[in-house]
Amino acid sequence: MTFKEGLISARSHIIFLLGVIAAFGLIYTLEKWDVQKKIEKQIREGLTIDLTADIPIAAPRPLTPEEEKWARIAWKYFENNFQPETGLVNSVDGFPASTMWDTASYLMALISARRLEIIDEPTFHSRLSMALRALTAIPLFEGKLPNKSYSTATGGMTNYKNRKTDRGIGWSAIDIGRLLAPLSIIVWNYPEHAKAVKSVIIRWELGALIRNGVLYGGLVNDEGRTVYVQEGRMGYEEYAAKAFYLMGMDVYRALRYMDFLKFIDIYGIRVPCDLRDPETYGAHNYVLSEPYILDGIEFGWDEASREFAFRVYRAQEERYNNTGILTAVTEGHLDRAPYFVYNTVFTDGKPWNCISTQGDDASQFKTLSIKAAFGWHALYKTEYTRKLIEKIKGLNDPDRGWYSGLYETPEIPNKTITGNTNAIILECLCYIKLGKHVTLYD
Repeated sequence: MTFKEGLISARSHIIFLLGVIAAFGLIYTLEKWDVQKKIEKQIREGLTIDLTADIPIAAPRPLTPEEEKWARIAWKYFENNFQPETGLVNSVDGFPASTMWDTASYLMALISARRLEIIDEPTFHSRLSMALRALTAIPLFEGKLPNKSYSTATGGMTNYKNRKTDRGIGWSAIDIGRLLAPLSIIVWNYPEHAKAVKSVIIRWELGALIRNGVLYGGLVNDEGRTVYVQEGRMGYEEYAAKAFYLMGMDVYRALRYMDFLKFIDIYGIRVPCDLRDPETYGAHNYVLSEPYILDGIEFGWDEASREFAFRVYRAQEERYNNTGILTAVTEGHLDRAPYFVYNTVFTDGKPWNCISTQGDDASQFKTLSIKAAFGWHALYKTEYTRKLIEKIKGLNDPDRGWYSGLYETPEIPNKTITGNTNAIILECLCYIKLGKHVTLYD
């Protein structure tokens, strides 16, 4: 089917989605202006935010033969972990479960693989159709929104241990926002799938996760009741909110960087941090790489996120300059207990803090993240990011995909292989070649 034929066949469904997406263009442009005005106001009032004049953002360029090889290694993960019965992909190598975040990562990997010509058009459209059908068929938590976890083998709701649950365990507004990013890209670029995207989204009660412009997750408490909690901290909150704006949702307050902004000094760099204290607000305020990288390669930064991302990056570069430790930190899986940690620039009052999902100290698992290294190199391509890539470029299994990272002490590979790491690598290599994934404004 040609692009023109696709537009004609999908025109009624495009109208449905373009209506809300058109609203985004105006609203988001105004938000960009508003954020910039708030920055200027804070500068005038003495909360100094000297905007960096020369941020070395890399221009698109052809991939090298080595980078093309790296992209094919990343795609190998999705070939190995594809579930033909459902059309979904495992979040971790060989583990038949996935979250909405990881499902979004798969869709972004699929889009990137096609744009990089790793897969042909029939394969792309077949796989995309299967994934969208699966998302249309999955049961929803309380009939409202996608559950936090699903079996990729059956499409049924599970808990995080991949055990079947008829009720579900709740929803994540951040994960659903992540999923809206590739769905928006699909509508804009592959209109023959617009009908399927509409079928996915129309089932969701998106209003249930937004209150007064703020994102709310749902979870089941110890008494078995569903409770609603504000979700997202600086970086993740704004990234997810942008995806909701792409669908015309009113999440204006979730996009306001300045409401909970404070700065911490790390090696002389004023790094943005969320001032909501974990003990008071019940959620950790991680400062790490991933949301800023995804914002840059998928949407293109606004004025604030462009500045904040560079500061987060520069703090990591300065850690290397001061300690000799190559640093690119973010959340990620481990190949040993506790199996998932947050490697951060700052969290819970401590710089370079590494904690488990329960908030326990996990300093022995500080890691150079491969997806973070690829992300910063795609966006900046500095001498420091070249050192990162040189350090990690061999950390993969050509038949299975890229490892998650390199432990700092002892310096051995973290050999967990995940969909999110391999998807972000594909996204980054696609960004290097073609630029940001969504172009709604310049």
